[in-house]
Amino acid sequence: MNSKQKGKRGELEFAKLCRAEGYTDVRRSAQYCGNTGEAADIVGLPGVHVEVKRGKVIRLTDAVAQAVRDSEKSGRIPLVAHRRDNEGWLITMRAEDWFNLYREWEAGCMAREDYQRQTSF
Repeated sequence: MNSKQKGKRGELEFAKLCRAEGYTDVRRSAQYCGNTGEAADIVGLPGVHVEVKRGKVIRLTDAVAQAVRDSEKSGRIPLVAHRRDNEGWLITMRAEDWFNLYREWEAGCMAREDYQRQTSF
């Protein structure tokens, strides 16, 4: 299987995983708008730019750099979804982006706790 076919298969696999997790609008972007060099491999996850890599050897530093470069115009959070052969899916992103996401999650948890305290008698 050539690398282009493996890339397409990886994108389809990751899109299927996203849909199984409840993100039903996720799909490959290349099949709808062509690969423009700036388009994410996967669309339908609001706020993130997804670069998908699949294979025996994955050059993560290069993949993250590509995701960062390609996401600059959109302002979306760049991430790489990757899976080596015979292994599960992983997500890699810059630490600064992860901390921003974590702060948002933490703030949401605190807001829920405050709300629960205010409404419980």
